[in-house]
Amino acid sequence: MRKKVIAGNWKMNMLPNEAIKFIEDIIPLVKETANEVVLCVPYTDLFYSLLTAQNTNIKIGAQNMHFEEKGAYTGEISGAMLKSINVEYVIIGHSERRAYFGETNETVNKKIKAAFNYGLKPIVCVGETLEQKEEGKTKEIITTQIRFALEGLNKTQVENLVIAYEPIWAIGTGKTATADDANNSIKSIRQEIAKIYGQQTASNVIIQYGGSVKSSNVKELFSMSDIDGALVGGASLDAGEFAKIVNYEKQKGNQK
Repeated sequence: MRKKVIAGNWKMNMLPNEAIKFIEDIIPLVKETANEVVLCVPYTDLFYSLLTAQNTNIKIGAQNMHFEEKGAYTGEISGAMLKSINVEYVIIGHSERRAYFGETNETVNKKIKAAFNYGLKPIVCVGETLEQKEEGKTKEIITTQIRFALEGLNKTQVENLVIAYEPIWAIGTGKTATADDANNSIKSIRQEIAKIYGQQTASNVIIQYGGSVKSSNVKELFSMSDIDGALVGGASLDAGEFAKIVNYEKQKGNQK
């Protein structure tokens, strides 16, 4: 049985004092959950977040990393640097990184390999644009991204990463893929992994959904066969709302 991994992506939000308060507020709200709770915070919040979350069930992740260990890469942060302060997770290939900062399938693959080299757990993002969706290319786009992302990885590495399916048209728009559509896309990702690594590996991979996830739709999404958690954007900036998502099992019925 795959566990649910629920990760908050704060993006470019939260000063250190805000991060500390958020984590202090949410610790008692999520301490009893069996789900994996991850907060992916800005670089300037990492140290403070790690200290505040120490000895709790909250894991801390970064939002990006460079694939080189060190060198003349002004403004970049390496996997070695993240590992040195005990960061556990790192988001790789988010659509905003691809759209605004030149991230490619090739750099995503390099970063995933580097993450594993330094003992970090990558959350690998894939997803299609609205234009691609309307052209009926969703499956083609996301399976191609997966093939490139996983190239050269072994079965053990694949089983130890997290994939986040994030339809780009749903990120920050308030629009959400229907639970069935999200599940079908995630099934396509799992089938592609099965072609390369076998069914057992594909069955073990944790695949999240992301794209305007909130407490009002999370229970329906998580009731689907292949959705193993969420990568949460805007709703992860509110401790109470994020805690409701983490504790989705406690909700009564399917809220709309």
